[in-house]
Amino acid sequence: MSPPQLTPEIRSFTSVEDAARRLEAVGYLSSPEIATAVFLADRMGKPILVEGPAGVGKTELAKALAQALDRTFLRLQCYEGLDEAKALYEWEYAKQLLYTQLLKDKIGELTQGTSTLAEAADRLASGDAVFFSERFLLPRPILQAQLSPTPALLLVDEIDKADPEFEAFLLEVLSDNAVTVPELGTIRARHVPRVILTSNNARELSDALKRRCLHLHIDFPDRERELRIVRSRLPDVPQVLAEQVVEAVAAIRALDLKKAPSISETLDWAQSLTLLNAEALSSDVVAATLNLVLKYEGDIEKARANLPTIAQA
Repeated sequence: MSPPQLTPEIRSFTSVEDAARRLEAVGYLSSPEIATAVFLADRMGKPILVEGPAGVGKTELAKALAQALDRTFLRLQCYEGLDEAKALYEWEYAKQLLYTQLLKDKIGELTQGTSTLAEAADRLASGDAVFFSERFLLPRPILQAQLSPTPALLLVDEIDKADPEFEAFLLEVLSDNAVTVPELGTIRARHVPRVILTSNNARELSDALKRRCLHLHIDFPDRERELRIVRSRLPDVPQVLAEQVVEAVAAIRALDLKKAPSISETLDWAQSLTLLNAEALSSDVVAATLNLVLKYEGDIEKARANLPTIAQA
């Protein structure tokens, strides 16, 4: 299948370097692998499946990509039991009922002269198109991405939490860039949306889904990139303190933890230490602020047992 034609109003990346530059302009410092993946996905019109631990910036990548491409950002948060109605569309039954009450005189005129219940029902059925029209359609994120008057980016967040049945339904939508509403027919995308799917590897995804996507694995950043992120997001944090925080977080992540600190927790820690007027990390400072970095008591206890190593990292 050939890549979709780019329309003038869609801002596409011109190169890998352009992708990295425009992501950085909206506050996302990418790696060469990330910049290459988003460039290819944009030019090929293919979804990206982004896998990796929680807190490495998968969702932030989708938000930044939408900004860099000047696309409307739409998000579908997946969870166990998610079905088509919550992801695709629903009928606004309350609104339909309200209109039925307001139009009861017209409905009475429509059924006037009928002698049987079946005849009255047949006449009412002829007006179904009025109540099952776009006027009463409540689009959810997937259909919103298809109907969007401007080019959109759809984030399907944590697809691994959804059931395999929903994953199969999503395959059809991604393949056809169209949605079928029985009462309205097939609705095709006004602009082919860019799609990012994220996964924390809670379960193994199907080969069929992986085949339809470009694959990108994001791990915790190396020290140099994480320091750049801290300095970019928190320019008021002293350079020395920022370096110490990044090194300490790396030492904490090396422990056997239930949940390693995310990038956002590194940022929270650095900002909090600045507000506390801490000039450098010491064992006492680390011990007093571990709850900002670790969210489980067992992890905090493991870190306390390694305070000298963390503080001197």
